[in-house]
Amino acid sequence: MQRILKVAKREYIETAKTKTFIIGILMTPIIIGGIIFFTKAVSGGKAGPRPPIKVAVTDLSKTLVEDIKTSFDGYNKRNPNRQFLLQTLDVQQDANSTEEQGKAKLRKGEFDVYVVLEEDIIEGPGKIRFYTYKPKPANVDALWTIENFFRKAVENRRYEIEKIDQKLLARLRNVPLERLEIGAAGEKEKVQSQGQRIAGMMVPFFFMYLIFMGMVATGQHMLSSIIEEKNSRIIEVLLSAVSPFQLMAGKILGLAGIGLTVMALWCGAAFAAARWQGLNVGVGPELLVYFVIYYILGYILVSAILTGIGSVCNTIKETQSLMMPVMLIFIIPLMGWFKLVQSPNGILARVLSFVPPVTPMVMILRLSAGSGVWFVEIAVSILVLAASVLIVIWAAAKIFRTGILMYGKKPGIFEILRWLRQS
Repeated sequence: MQRILKVAKREYIETAKTKTFIIGILMTPIIIGGIIFFTKAVSGGKAGPRPPIKVAVTDLSKTLVEDIKTSFDGYNKRNPNRQFLLQTLDVQQDANSTEEQGKAKLRKGEFDVYVVLEEDIIEGPGKIRFYTYKPKPANVDALWTIENFFRKAVENRRYEIEKIDQKLLARLRNVPLERLEIGAAGEKEKVQSQGQRIAGMMVPFFFMYLIFMGMVATGQHMLSSIIEEKNSRIIEVLLSAVSPFQLMAGKILGLAGIGLTVMALWCGAAFAAARWQGLNVGVGPELLVYFVIYYILGYILVSAILTGIGSVCNTIKETQSLMMPVMLIFIIPLMGWFKLVQSPNGILARVLSFVPPVTPMVMILRLSAGSGVWFVEIAVSILVLAASVLIVIWAAAKIFRTGILMYGKKPGIFEILRWLRQS
């Protein structure tokens, strides 16, 4: 055990004192703060200037053009740098030929949007046909605004025909809603802002992504360390003082410490940023304990897998083909995190909780979602994960013992299976 701790200490110090690690640690809080500042500045500032958007309309109902012009004029007064230019395309011979003429002009770029209001749009099943040609992504929000202008004009005219008082309707629809978050008995109630609700939704994803980055990104240091020491023949000097298992265990333990250091700094930076914005993330000590348990077990599992991969490869390039299947497995929870948060006690979430490679990510997602996960599930998932760690470490140790001293040609799958069968 003493030799394992010495290897772990060496691995921790050698990794922590590198310039890239120090710069990465210092840059993380700066990047988080910069993202928050940038998001706040973008959301709070006014939109910049935009070239005028030309809109043509053919009103077959012959009743809505003036209302639409009024909406456009009001918008242009409020937004002098983001104008909507409205023009009418009246029917010359028949409606179909006029519509085809409008679409032809749209393709030529004479205007950006062409709208046709069907004749029975007010009192019948008529539609608004909203034509665009190769719309620019930068104009998506403007197109939504234009659509709303046309819808609103139709709605207002329908209200007039049905003799519905719009002011009365607006008053009936206006239902004040105040979101309050209560604390323990005697504590003051707090008004829950929109940012607080978004932060609460993102907490599960943050913890899951933190475990993903801790297991996979920090595990990359393991691969780099093994390949570097193997190619420089330093590994032979180390194996003269310690056994292959002690070397492997020391490396995993040392880089686990690096991972915990990074996790603590990232969590601290995120917590400070949340407090800076006045957000209460509501993370209790119980969740942090589970986070540490799942992270350590998950990291040991991934590190053991990467140790076995690194020991049979001679270059980083060789490891990339073997790393791809491992990475694809870990991407599964990241792709479905929103569905898992919506149904943290559903069948899919429960099944993935007992699939060892993704158990830490899925379980921390469920726990941070506040769904009241059954304690038996937590205990069983930890036991399954721990058993998987022991099996993988056993297999990785056998592969590491033989593969770490092999140079040249990479062994095939059948040769690796033969190493596992040996006593």
